[in-house]
Amino acid sequence: MSAQTLHFVPSADFHARARAALDDPKLRQSFRGAMDFLQGKRSAQFPDANELEQLRDLGEAVRKHALAHLPDLLVQLERKLTEAGVQVHWAENADEANRIIFGIAQQNKARSIIKGKSMASEEIELNHYLAERGVACMESDMGEYIVQMAGEKPSHIVMPAIHKTRADIGELFEQNIPDTPYTEDVDTLIQTGRRALRQAFVDADIGLSGVNFAAADTGTLWLVENEGNGRLSTTVPDIHIAIMGMEKVVAKLEHIVPLASLLTRSATGQAITTYFNLISGPRRAGEKDGPRQLHLVLLDNGRSQAYADEQLRATLQCIRCGACMNHCPVYTRVGGHAYGTTYPGPIGKIISPHLLGLEATADLATASSLCGACAEVCPVRIPIPQLLVRLRGEANRSPDEEVAHPLRGQGAKYSRGERLVWRFWSGAFASPAAYRTFRWAATRLRALAPKQQMGWTDHREPLQPAARSLADLLKARGQPE
Repeated sequence: MSAQTLHFVPSADFHARARAALDDPKLRQSFRGAMDFLQGKRSAQFPDANELEQLRDLGEAVRKHALAHLPDLLVQLERKLTEAGVQVHWAENADEANRIIFGIAQQNKARSIIKGKSMASEEIELNHYLAERGVACMESDMGEYIVQMAGEKPSHIVMPAIHKTRADIGELFEQNIPDTPYTEDVDTLIQTGRRALRQAFVDADIGLSGVNFAAADTGTLWLVENEGNGRLSTTVPDIHIAIMGMEKVVAKLEHIVPLASLLTRSATGQAITTYFNLISGPRRAGEKDGPRQLHLVLLDNGRSQAYADEQLRATLQCIRCGACMNHCPVYTRVGGHAYGTTYPGPIGKIISPHLLGLEATADLATASSLCGACAEVCPVRIPIPQLLVRLRGEANRSPDEEVAHPLRGQGAKYSRGERLVWRFWSGAFASPAAYRTFRWAATRLRALAPKQQMGWTDHREPLQPAARSLADLLKARGQPE
């Protein structure tokens, strides 16, 4: 199979993509069923509400502690890894991270990379960058393998191909894997994918993976997975490159244990994932397997912008479980591709502005009902609704206004006319006298109001006329008066 890669579509097209998703009944039915299933599995893993809340408190404390000491922990992590023979690279942005990884490939005359699951590599569009320079990347996570074969981007951070049906996958395999007959049997499809990937692990020059957590005290990289592809990608090729967002570090190895428990149960409703991979260095003398070179790329790419602001720093607490997506009414209806970003759903709305700038993502913060479901299920208690409100304000702030920590693209949605309207509205409610004057004028000028209302009022179900008496109500229900 030839690896296919696509650029991200502009985030400014969110409204058009959302409308297209809403007009796709197959997509909506597929997502509704999948989200209901995942919500049920998560709920079953937390039968004791008190235990859940205590575990969430612990997870939040671990993440806040790590962020409070982030610069020192990163330096400590680099020192420990370097002592163990790991080569650590710092990347300020996506282009620098891509150049570092391509440079490693060039130095080792590598032409093929097998990838375990890595959202950070999706974030920097690594596949596309390397393909343009003659280095082929093949995804080995089954969901990533499927969407790569389809020439698409992941639509969920934990289950990349959740938007695909068995029939879709059967057609893809029949068309792209030689001598593969069409089938919708799940077990057969999985075995077909495994057979197609198995030799790729042996043939690849480099294995690449993400990192779920890194312990600064021991210099340990912690990866969780269910398929074994992560373990093969990090041990079979002679070179292993791990790429990690800089916020994934924690102070101690023991701090990862509650986070791993929250991650697996919140993401897929599993008590524990099939594989926990703890990596602490390249192959040592006398060992029979493992990479001979191990590189870690520490990625900033806008994270320092969020870190600089005390409120927005909570964004970096995320452990990438996807629970907020699974419970979000907006994501459930439009799916992941509508967002046009690596990280869709509620977490994508609050982290993408830092990665891509508000000018490209300002519409995402408004794609929320602020119902709070995301905050209620977040295992590390990220106050997502409050952060969305803050980002809405930053997008509508004057570009010329001086603030302590300006966001890239500040004022992307700024409108002088809108600002004047809100100032008038605020003034009209500022005092009883102003309110009475406004009410007096509004009642006499109601004829100037538009006859057709915009927004949700155009699409809601009309209210039924109220019953004028108890007799009318009983009659409507078919009951005797």
